[in-house]
Amino acid sequence: QVQLVESGGGLVQPGGSLRLACAASGSIFSINYMGWYRQAPGKQRELVAAITSDGSTNYADSVRGRFTISRDNAKNTVYLQMNSLKPEDTAVYYCNAHAVPAGDRRAYTYWGQGTQVTVSS
Repeated sequence: QVQLVESGGGLVQPGGSLRLACAASGSIFSINYMGWYRQAPGKQRELVAAITSDGSTNYADSVRGRFTISRDNAKNTVYLQMNSLKPEDTAVYYCNAHAVPAGDRRAYTYWGQGTQVTVSS
């Protein structure tokens, strides 16, 4: 099994920055894709940013230019640097990974428990 543990959420003022981290652990053969999603109250979960094992990235239009996703393959960790935060960025942020467990041939989708990000003055 693969476990994802997020860290780095919190309360920040508009215009501020936060850095989220998500570490994958367990019996892992490979991780193809890691990403961050978010869900605000009353809204559907949406993709924020994603990164493949070779470093290709994808961003939601609402965060492009403000957020940066990066990955440390040796540590099985993905980061989300969030700058110029806005109140509308307030949400629970979830880490997501598409990974192949050790001894398996299939890739499965895994989710972290979520971390709250609140942008408010």
